[in-house]
Amino acid sequence: MFKIFTLLILISSLLLSDEAADIIKKVDENMRGKNIYIELSMKIVSQNHERTMKMQSWSEGTKKSFVKITYPPKERGITFLSLENEMWQYIPKIERVIKIPPSMMLQNWMGSNITNDDMVKQSSLIEDYDARVLEKNATIISIELLPKEDAAVVWGKIITNIDTRTYTSVRDIFYDEEGKEVREFLYENVKKIGEYYFPTYWKIQPSDKKESFTEIHIEDVQYDINISKHYFEKSALKRFSR
Repeated sequence: MFKIFTLLILISSLLLSDEAADIIKKVDENMRGKNIYIELSMKIVSQNHERTMKMQSWSEGTKKSFVKITYPPKERGITFLSLENEMWQYIPKIERVIKIPPSMMLQNWMGSNITNDDMVKQSSLIEDYDARVLEKNATIISIELLPKEDAAVVWGKIITNIDTRTYTSVRDIFYDEEGKEVREFLYENVKKIGEYYFPTYWKIQPSDKKESFTEIHIEDVQYDINISKHYFEKSALKRFSR
């Protein structure tokens, strides 16, 4: 009887794991498509300062992305290229390409509350994390994501709350390797774009600095378009900076 009971628990756990993985896969596909082009504005707020940036982003899969800052004027033309977990930056004022070293991956990107690692990894949750369902509340499912043994990720755990009507995240909480809460992502204003759903307002809130946060407003999203392969070459840093 004990063996049967243990087997039933194991089967139930496997089914919940499969359900969680399927949900995360749908969320991942929603956020990427085959490729994606985004225009966005980012407001960065700290205790004594506030500034706004605008940028364009081209991404393909989880290993290729190119970002160009278009505003403010003093930072216009700064570009970033991410390839296979490596990242480069081009600064027009000094006409120099800089490779971002691994030691700087957890530093804030352009003074915001997202990190260089967020920009370079474009991590696939389904590839890098094991998922299990924690709780179900109507259409909202809470899922715990733990990094796979060989995954090159920086987070010790992520708790994501997903709306299964659209398969988009509502809230993500990130923890460090010691289990301490580091930051929270909130997502709102989900829009249907073709066959995909995409949250067009994001707020990133550090857990230890309540007076600081970053807001992202998505102004344009285009899925599965013809993106030139030249955006994902190192020459793009200078070529598309203009």
